[in-house]
Amino acid sequence: MSGQLKEIRTRIASVKSTQQITKAMKMVSAAKLRKAQEAILQMRPYADKLSDLLSNMVAGLEGDVEIPQAIERPVEKVLVIVLTSDRGLCGAFNSSINKKALQNIHDNYGDQLKAGNLQVMCLGKKSLEFFRRFKLPVIDDHQEIFQQLSFDNAASIVEKIMEQFKNKEYDRVDILYSKFKNAATQIPVCEQYLPIAKLSGDEEEASNKTDFIFEPDKVGIIQALVPKILKTQFYKYLLDSNASEHGARMTAMDKATENANELLGDLRLYYNRARQAAITTELTEIVSGAAALEG
Repeated sequence: MSGQLKEIRTRIASVKSTQQITKAMKMVSAAKLRKAQEAILQMRPYADKLSDLLSNMVAGLEGDVEIPQAIERPVEKVLVIVLTSDRGLCGAFNSSINKKALQNIHDNYGDQLKAGNLQVMCLGKKSLEFFRRFKLPVIDDHQEIFQQLSFDNAASIVEKIMEQFKNKEYDRVDILYSKFKNAATQIPVCEQYLPIAKLSGDEEEASNKTDFIFEPDKVGIIQALVPKILKTQFYKYLLDSNASEHGARMTAMDKATENANELLGDLRLYYNRARQAAITTELTEIVSGAAALEG
């Protein structure tokens, strides 16, 4: 019985230690989340407006000015960009994105994958580990992006992607990331990044199409504006993913702390029952011994 009590005490100490770790991780994630949430909430309206402007511009200038980033070609070579975290312990945050990316590849780009014309750019170690496990061709040149998250670092990646698209190294670029809604909800999203998506017929009718006036010249402004908008969009994806990671980790650690608390309650109850049973057994043995001596 003493061995059983010692084992329960060891488990209680272990759970307490784990609970302290999960509490600390929750507090760290909460602090990081406040900063990341503020960044994405400030960036999102600006980036969304630029995205609408870009789609309107591409639709309005079709056949007038050639925009290299909007040229549609038969999809033979594909790049899939997957944004995950570098670390785990954040619930289903990484697995939901990785599974959605894998499903997107098999559903839409099976022929390109078989022909060896598909590559996966992994921004985050968890996506890199996942796709290497499935033996898919991966690009891991930008693994430190979330450790040094800045617009300049994002812009350098986009410049390379745009150059590769222009040189016909890729005919289509998709990006998968987690859209931040709140600390408890992150939505896996797959979006077409290149070529720039044009407005559909319904969207064109619903939008207020404008006949743009360009100064000083149309070509110069388009060449300067389009890359900047694409860089801003990409930076928004990174900010969304970063905020989603911290929100998912904070939620996961909060739940882990609650579970540890429940487990501690069960272990303490079990320990008290075992201890009471041991005391009862000892008292019974003492009384029985005394009665035997008197007899």
